[in-house]
Amino acid sequence: MAGFVGRESELATLDRHLEWVREGRGDQRGRALLLRGRRRVGKSRLIDVFCERAGVPYVVHQATRGEDPQRERARLLSAARDSSLPDVSLLTGVERVADWDTALRQLAAVLQDDSPSIVVLDELPWILEQDPVMEGTLQTVWDRVLSRKPVLLVLIGSDLAMMEQLSTYGRPFHQRGVEMVLPPLSPYEVMQMTALPPAEAFDAFLITGGLPLVCQEWREGEDRPSFLGRSLTDPTSALLVSGERILAAEFPAVLQPRHVLSVIGTGERTFTSIAAKAGSVDKAMPPGSLNPALKQLIDKGLVAVDVPLSSRPGDRDRRYRVADPYLRLWLAFFERGIAEVERGRGRLVAEAVEKGWTSWRGRAIEPVVRTALARLLPDDTWPDAYEIGGWWPRTNNPEVDIVAADRVPARKISFVGSVKWHERTPFDTRDLAALARDALAVPGADDRTQLVAVSRSGFKADGVTAAYGPEELMGAWAPA
Repeated sequence: MAGFVGRESELATLDRHLEWVREGRGDQRGRALLLRGRRRVGKSRLIDVFCERAGVPYVVHQATRGEDPQRERARLLSAARDSSLPDVSLLTGVERVADWDTALRQLAAVLQDDSPSIVVLDELPWILEQDPVMEGTLQTVWDRVLSRKPVLLVLIGSDLAMMEQLSTYGRPFHQRGVEMVLPPLSPYEVMQMTALPPAEAFDAFLITGGLPLVCQEWREGEDRPSFLGRSLTDPTSALLVSGERILAAEFPAVLQPRHVLSVIGTGERTFTSIAAKAGSVDKAMPPGSLNPALKQLIDKGLVAVDVPLSSRPGDRDRRYRVADPYLRLWLAFFERGIAEVERGRGRLVAEAVEKGWTSWRGRAIEPVVRTALARLLPDDTWPDAYEIGGWWPRTNNPEVDIVAADRVPARKISFVGSVKWHERTPFDTRDLAALARDALAVPGADDRTQLVAVSRSGFKADGVTAAYGPEELMGAWAPA
């Protein structure tokens, strides 16, 4: 497909599921696949490409949020009539059906009995919002009819919490489908799309969050200031509008969680500071309001929770951050800058990003580094490094960027590390001395604990057990 880059491993996974159906490997002829992922990561596009490449009849139904259930059913059958499925003539004249049981059984009737087909219900949670009974109906029709056909049924959803719950114990579809999670593009895939060297590709990943539509606007070899300067002159650029569309879909009404997310996006990390900033001028947001808002944001995958990793339990010192680096950047700079871009003054927004870039990037790169190390380890040097985190006391002084341990809480700390992600300054002897000093504060570490350095711009210090630069970190996502 023109313009479609990456996702080879995900397409291969989908091919394996279809081959399972084609070869009839299970006691049921059909297979249900629950595909979930954050909004704008390209789920629909991936499935479109998969279906067009598969070489079998298929139908894709895209649900509409807030649609009347009867009109939704009519649209499903209309999509089937216009699809490549066989025997669609059986649906001629069928415009209105009274319930989902009838609609799904009529869909099943046009599927082949002796060769595979693909049926896609995109944004299933939107259908269930309007008609919760459909969940049980889907289970019944799957058990009685659909699963007896050689069909790959793909159920797609961006509501992560609802999609996870669909297959949990006690729900109608429990143990009836296999689950697949579509992440954003990896740093390695962003590097491929942008044709940038590793260090600059990590910058591109932090800006785009691996969202395909934003990545596609990045010209090959284009540096960060040029991309931002160009994108921030266009009010319709994916860099600007994706954040608005993500949040509009997640929060169709004005809700407290949306306000709390903005507060976290401006850099507040502790429960106390978030409550103070999210409340009124003279009164913090009460825990009874803040706790449910945080839970909803965490369930949606918008906010991540970090706890300090050491030999002591650290749950009381948890820290909150926006999980997606793109959304983190959007909330920090673009949300309040959209009006300037619309006035033709996007240059001011680009200048604000450039002015705050070093500080913002220094904090934003740390979770990416920890993820890279978690993918690279354990190895022969650190066979017990199963957990990668950071450490901080309640006072936040000192903050240790990297702690590797065998479990949470740790019985054994493998190493302690520091991240220095500067444009031109290498990791030097002063950085090493500060790391050695701060490492002693980590419960479970001592003067024999090994030290690790991470730097964007090289190393000028002896005494670390290992040093990771952009090239080594990028290798964490390289194909095997």
